[in-house]
Amino acid sequence: MLGATPFLLTSKCHPIISLYPSTISSNLIKNPFSVSVSRSLPNKNFKITGTKQEQAPDLDPHGHGNKIPDDENGGKEVDFGWLPAFPHVLTASMSNFLFGYHIGVMNGPIVSIAKELGFEGNSFLEGLVVSIFIGGAFIGSISCGYLLDKLGCRRTFQLDTIPLVLGAIVSAQAHSLDEILFGRFLVGLGIGVNTVLVPIYISEVAPTNFRGFLGTFSQIGTCLGIIVSLFLAIPSEYDPHWWRIILYLASAPGIALALGMQFAVDSPRWLCKAGRVDDARGVIRNLWGPSKVDQTIEEIQSVIRNDGADLDSSWLDLFDDPHFRVASIGGSLFILQQLAGINGVLYFSSLTFQDVGITSSALASLFVGLTNFAGALCASYLMDKQGRQVLLIGSYLGMAMSMFVTAGAISFPVDLEISSNLSILGTIMYIFSFAVGAGPVTGLIIPELSSSRTRGKIMGFSFSVHWVFNFLVGLFFLELVEKFGLGPVYAGFGGVSLLAAAFAYYFTVETKGRSLEEIEMSLRNR
Repeated sequence: MLGATPFLLTSKCHPIISLYPSTISSNLIKNPFSVSVSRSLPNKNFKITGTKQEQAPDLDPHGHGNKIPDDENGGKEVDFGWLPAFPHVLTASMSNFLFGYHIGVMNGPIVSIAKELGFEGNSFLEGLVVSIFIGGAFIGSISCGYLLDKLGCRRTFQLDTIPLVLGAIVSAQAHSLDEILFGRFLVGLGIGVNTVLVPIYISEVAPTNFRGFLGTFSQIGTCLGIIVSLFLAIPSEYDPHWWRIILYLASAPGIALALGMQFAVDSPRWLCKAGRVDDARGVIRNLWGPSKVDQTIEEIQSVIRNDGADLDSSWLDLFDDPHFRVASIGGSLFILQQLAGINGVLYFSSLTFQDVGITSSALASLFVGLTNFAGALCASYLMDKQGRQVLLIGSYLGMAMSMFVTAGAISFPVDLEISSNLSILGTIMYIFSFAVGAGPVTGLIIPELSSSRTRGKIMGFSFSVHWVFNFLVGLFFLELVEKFGLGPVYAGFGGVSLLAAAFAYYFTVETKGRSLEEIEMSLRNR
């Protein structure tokens, strides 16, 4: 989900939130090798292992992912095991489409809104209209864990469409500052819940071997939402009242989400914890195949017996290991993600594009959105092949290199044309690198490492940390640029990216190809 999507800023220096039959192959058989993959933390206790009986199928003994066997003619057979879960994942990803839409929808029209509602020229109020979204998102993220525990994913999705739809309509009909602020707060509240809920839902309904592939659809949905909103916002440059139309349109995906979730499945993990084991069996049979039912139900119930049900979880549980360790990793990943500078790079990207002749800010933002979308597509292909940890490390290394190239071009301009070209190259590389790993992996690996009992609480805490640092970076970024210059600040972003790569190497573990129950049992039996 843009992994926690960053925000852009207005020209007046105010934050703007921006930015699957199961298997078609009779030859896909279980790998006879036992698998053991681990990455130790400094205390040498945090690792993940699998046995022959526990290990997900089709993994090679070196953990390089799923192998697609040759058919009788020597060609590669394609595994469509993701297909039954795809409609449900697609429906959930509509939440991220809304997220992206509301990120991009305020980029241009904020000037027209300020003029029509009577606070034009007041930089504080313009910033407040935008930043109140973050306040609502923070509260939504904190509250999501409780709602998820009590209602399950489906009902929480449907309940969450109320502030999303209502907020869009109130914003579109606003005739005063108070009304637009209330509408934006409601939208932020709904988005805060969804940013926590979507990765949890996808991780719990997706087949183990395709959890990474399907997990990237949240990021893809966010990118598409941004792109669509930027297209629809173009007439706002000529029609001062167009902002009302595009805000009204924001209510349509929310209504579609509420209706779509009526036909979607609930998480089999939550169904088991709620005592609806027969319903859970039906979901697993339909989405993962009949052969997975008994083993999966046994693993889920084993976890529930040992760790308790999520329906009874408390925030105090986060102070116990391994929950505390996972929550610390989740919060740290989001802090590093934000301090690596995605907000600042996106803000100055329009100026960078102007240096190479792209003077339209809307066109520059659209180009950034397409680069982000291309990176998300690459992530969907690589997530279950290379693994989460490899993508995360590689992403931050790519971001660091991009920042150092851009900082060098800005601080030591030998030739104006060469410097401009290096700046645009560095910016594109940075955004693409972020979209391949730091964006989607961060939101996916946290629910994978979290226990069933505390998954909602850990995700809520992690995303709340994200929103706080999202706001702080946007608040102080321009002051740092004015004091130290853009080149040194970009170099600082590169340094933080290197630190994030090191953190991912030492403190995260590889989760691809392992069920959530395998991961949880391994962490509990450290």
